[in-house]
Amino acid sequence: MESELEGKRILVGVCGGIAAYKVAEVVSSLRRMGAEVHVLMTQAATRFVGPLTFQVLSQNPVITDMWALENPWDEPHVILGEQADLFLIAPATAHVIGRLASGLADDVVTATALATRAPVLIAPSMSDLMYTSPAVQENIARLKARGYRFVGPEYGRLASGKEGIGRLSEPEVIVEAIRKILAEGSPSPDPAKR
Repeated sequence: MESELEGKRILVGVCGGIAAYKVAEVVSSLRRMGAEVHVLMTQAATRFVGPLTFQVLSQNPVITDMWALENPWDEPHVILGEQADLFLIAPATAHVIGRLASGLADDVVTATALATRAPVLIAPSMSDLMYTSPAVQENIARLKARGYRFVGPEYGRLASGKEGIGRLSEPEVIVEAIRKILAEGSPSPDPAKR
């Protein structure tokens, strides 16, 4: 499996959910497989896992603010979006899914999703009540109609302690979904429908 993703540039958009810690293992696995990984984080995500963790694991600067002076690019959402082979958004919260479905681009994760033409893979994670709400289901359907791909969520123990649908897929399941999409050359979301 070493170097299976050699030469692939994968963006990982980390959102503000308790499952953000699992995304560190995804980033580590992708690097072991030879991928170049760039991590983008919402401000809420930084409350769960520090950017330094992802910087060390990805071996690249982590972007948390599109306009920070220390960014290596003037417009990181555009530059990285253009160069990406795949964009993973995990854990995708109800809030971020709603913003993506509405075409909003008010942070580096959602702006990059609009700027990229690479396949976008969304890994939802939230409470079962939120996941099954009509609003979230409508937003997911809208994104699927635009060509976005989804992995999970799974049924299992949630942050609340109860069992239900909404648990982030395990890191190895997410990595396998990424590997499969890249291997099959899935079409990217249709920019005309965004």
